[in-house]
Amino acid sequence: MDGAVKTEERVMALLLRIANRIERRLDEVLEPVELSMVKYGALAKLAHAGEPLSLGELAAQLTSVRSNISQLVDRLEADGLVRRVEDPRDRRCVRAELTPLGRERQAAGAAVVKGVREEIAELLVGIDCGVLERALVALGGAPVS
Repeated sequence: MDGAVKTEERVMALLLRIANRIERRLDEVLEPVELSMVKYGALAKLAHAGEPLSLGELAAQLTSVRSNISQLVDRLEADGLVRRVEDPRDRRCVRAELTPLGRERQAAGAAVVKGVREEIAELLVGIDCGVLERALVALGGAPVS
């Protein structure tokens, strides 16, 4: 039993350290394009949507609370990456829209993130993604699409 506990601890420690290292690596490659992972994530969601998103929609897509998204959009707006626009269907609703600079930075971020994805995929070739996905779902996470 003692060996099983050590194996469980080792697997957990390895997964957490890998996740932490990937996050640090992404932050490193995004720094030269003046983005953090959080800012890049928001810009990527806005770019993928192809239209302005309400702050509530953006919060849902980033699995965050709206108050945090408001602060994030404040920072992105101060950086000139997004602007708030009125919703033509509901004047009470505010939407976030990418600026030309935001599109440029998002594209630059996407390029460096793609490089890290390829780097990680090469390092982990042969890993059984099905096992990881089943574990994620069993822990209450959504499958990766």
